[in-house]
Amino acid sequence: MLTVNLNEAQARLLDLVKQAKDGEGFIIADDNKPLVKVLPYEAPKESKRLGFMRGHGVVGKDIDIKAIGREEIIAMFEGQE
Repeated sequence: MLTVNLNEAQARLLDLVKQAKDGEGFIIADDNKPLVKVLPYEAPKESKRLGFMRGHGVVGKDIDIKAIGREEIIAMFEGQE
């Protein structure tokens, strides 16, 4: 990984940021002591939420799930809070 001193980083910041965006991070150092590491941003992966099966089935009326919260379970499967 490329290491640049603080003054050089300041002078080349746009080029270094483009380089990091393209996947090549770098370290900024002062007096040969690393200060920060700059890496490309990675967006967090979307987590799957309940509700992804909405419209693909039903909770049958003949199933007695009142004891465990029928409405809450249906709401979760439909992606409601």
